[in-house]
Amino acid sequence: MKAPILVTGGTGTLGRLVVPRLRDAGREVRVLSRHRREGGEGVQLATGDLATGEGIDAAVEGTEVIVHCAGTTKGDEDKARHLVRAASRAGVRHLVHISVVGADRVPLVSGIDRAMFGYFGSKLAAERVVADAGLPWSTLRATQFHDLLYLVVRQLARLPVVPVPAGFRFQPVDPGEVADRLVELALGGPAGLVPDLGGPRVYEMATLVRGYLGARGRRRPILPVRIPGAAARAFRAGANLVPDRAVGRRTWEEFLADQLGPSLHGATATT
Repeated sequence: MKAPILVTGGTGTLGRLVVPRLRDAGREVRVLSRHRREGGEGVQLATGDLATGEGIDAAVEGTEVIVHCAGTTKGDEDKARHLVRAASRAGVRHLVHISVVGADRVPLVSGIDRAMFGYFGSKLAAERVVADAGLPWSTLRATQFHDLLYLVVRQLARLPVVPVPAGFRFQPVDPGEVADRLVELALGGPAGLVPDLGGPRVYEMATLVRGYLGARGRRRPILPVRIPGAAARAFRAGANLVPDRAVGRRTWEEFLADQLGPSLHGATATT
């Protein structure tokens, strides 16, 4: 009987896709959640809080592999530290960690950098905690998920004039494809920092907005806004992109078709 694989953030956007894939691979899964939930066939539930460390030792006990999908806009460093300490005590032999493309390339110099792009610094700090813990590890950096950009675009499109950061481009990737890669890593040996995973196309932010508006049959004026700061300059230079690792298959247009229907207008890719 193989030990269960612990998935942190197993009820989130990415984790809930990782769990069934591990089950399909024949593995027992333990899901860490802050709230008590009902499990399913082959799925154990463990209650714990990575932010405080409460319950993490018990959640990790008896596991050999952890897939760390839990993440927020801040505090990832502390959560990773609580996890790796428990994992070290439990003798975990492989920790798989998800991070973001650009974590090491988006500088946080000023207050506006930290306010708008602090997520990248938080992810980089968590990466370092994992790498320095003395545990065997694998870290995958992925570009922004379709789902996240969809939420942003949908909120912006409610405004009568849509402000978009001038010069910002994104390479959205399907979280299911990221989940596939994380499962592949979890079922293999520790590999350190593995090649990045990016979506199939690079889009101007304005193009993403126009695609959404077109799919909804709406028109809005789009106002480019130049964001100040070193982090924004890095974004305009493509720090969040990996065009040489455009290995994802599902495009923004396909994602929108699934969300809103197949009649799309104005969603053209730019590179």
